Amino acid sequence: MFEIVYFCGGKHNSLQKSKFNQYPFVEVKGHYPVHLGWGLIISQLLKDVASIGKKTTIIGVEYYQGVLEDAVTSELIKGINPVLVIQVKNLMWPEDIIQAMVYPDVTDDRIFGYLTRLTLDAFFDPGKVRKASDEIDLVKEGIVLVLGTGAALVWQSPDILIYADMARWEIQLRMRKHEVNNLGLTNKDTDDWMLLYKQGFFVDWRVCDRWKKKLMPRWDYLLDTNNRKEPKMVSGNGLLVGLKQSLTRPFSVVPFFDPGPWGGQWMKENCCLDPAEENYAWCFNCVPEENSLLLKFGNTIIEIPSINLVFFDPEKLLGNAVYNIFGDEFPIRFDYLDTIDGGNLSLQVHPLTGYIREKFGMPYTQDESYYIMEAKPGAIVYLGLKEGVSPDAMIADLIRAQTGDDPFDAEKHVQTWPVKKHDHFLIPGGTVHCSGKDSMVLEISSTPYIFTFKLWDWGRLGMDGMPRPINIEHGKNNIQWDRTTIWTRQNLVNRIEKVDEGNGWVEERTGLHELEFIETRRHWFTGKVLHHTEGGVNVICLVEGREVIVESPTNAFSPFVVHYAETFIVPASVGEYSIRPYGESIGKQCATMKAFVRKSPD
Repeated sequence: MFEIVYFCGGKHNSLQKSKFNQYPFVEVKGHYPVHLGWGLIISQLLKDVASIGKKTTIIGVEYYQGVLEDAVTSELIKGINPVLVIQVKNLMWPEDIIQAMVYPDVTDDRIFGYLTRLTLDAFFDPGKVRKASDEIDLVKEGIVLVLGTGAALVWQSPDILIYADMARWEIQLRMRKHEVNNLGLTNKDTDDWMLLYKQGFFVDWRVCDRWKKKLMPRWDYLLDTNNRKEPKMVSGNGLLVGLKQSLTRPFSVVPFFDPGPWGGQWMKENCCLDPAEENYAWCFNCVPEENSLLLKFGNTIIEIPSINLVFFDPEKLLGNAVYNIFGDEFPIRFDYLDTIDGGNLSLQVHPLTGYIREKFGMPYTQDESYYIMEAKPGAIVYLGLKEGVSPDAMIADLIRAQTGDDPFDAEKHVQTWPVKKHDHFLIPGGTVHCSGKDSMVLEISSTPYIFTFKLWDWGRLGMDGMPRPINIEHGKNNIQWDRTTIWTRQNLVNRIEKVDEGNGWVEERTGLHELEFIETRRHWFTGKVLHHTEGGVNVICLVEGREVIVESPTNAFSPFVVHYAETFIVPASVGEYSIRPYGESIGKQCATMKAFVRKSPD
């Protein structure tokens, strides 16, 4: 699934050809064989069974939600020929009980729910589990297969434990095709795939992640079935070594791209995407809860959710201070919003911290900013409200627009600002905003991206032909009506100040607002710039220049080359590193944007 590459470069890119890497990987040092294809996977498992030498061998295969359960189960049964198969989905409570159990978290809303506090054991009928355990105990000779989400819960000490993991983006694609069910249900054929995604986000992935974290040290094998035609299996030890090595060096997660009703054309040319597609609206290029991490073992690449790295050793990745605040969640998000030759984003507002905690169970909100990578003449951003705005009049106009009576006159109520390349607009929660057409935005924010309250979507439909959900009630409960033109200009527009300079470089503070916990620094440079993680994770994007190289002053990691528009992560444990122009950028000015979590005041 990694062989398609589109060569690009054109009218929006001053470079002759983009070098953007769609599939960055971490090359794992050491010899850890990967078993490729069901034939070699089954052969290795049967060798293990023989080497164990027991009359009865129990193989547990734990599935993350989104694995194509029937297909994987069929291949394993066909190859292993067990004397007993326990499919643990049959040991769960009836679906009506599960639906009632998850309803407080799923709710009736199409988009929003509540982050569940459920654990995997709540989905199982203890009586059915005991009966299955008794069946396993009666087997005197042969192989027993225990398969499904919760396999290691049903039989807690298998002789071989395999974890079939699944990338979040691949799960979403399968949901759109109605190929996978939510946990404990047979609901994949629901008319609205967004309901599958919502339940995955608020329930399934929380439940599976809690269980995954407990099992990771026990994995004998990691099974990668993201490419359904080419399953791969690597030892659990090899996988953990790969994660450990990733924490000692800069690395990038795998970006993914998605079209949208307002999508543009810039990323096609600058990120080597299929020019035949209608548009690309989003690029999620550093959202570890959603992106994948590729680990290369020899000549074979294993794909895992990058959140696994956060779970594996959050203190080394995030740093002690950040970990103490956020736990094993990655708090910084980078993504792209492309409206070049496209349309306006939806007019929106993000919740305040108290609101998101009370209503959705999230401990922090989506404060963000727009860094302008490119803008055509006349491009604008909607940010803040007009002086003298009437809350009642604006809400009334929004409601009337939703009934189809009159389009919402955004510029009557919302302030607009002209934008140009390298501008930076700050957007703390509660601020009405949206990017206008004809700009390319690097969005730097905190992580909980699903919590966007759309106020007006310009009367259009989503890519699925359905109206995109509008949340005026949530919105009006969070809009900060005093963030009008003067306040916005003083606090949110290009708050750029020089903080340091040296031989061939200048460092600028560009935000974020004091209400936000993320700090951003821009470096302009023609020579080497020294950086230090200062005990906290850094996220960096190359926003100007063809390519740069990231190096360790002590040769602690191999040099790491970064191309224009690529984002990379520097684990807290790396400490000191440097960035300098490389290749065609030597002698030319480059710029990076770096984000990190601010230190709490003493």
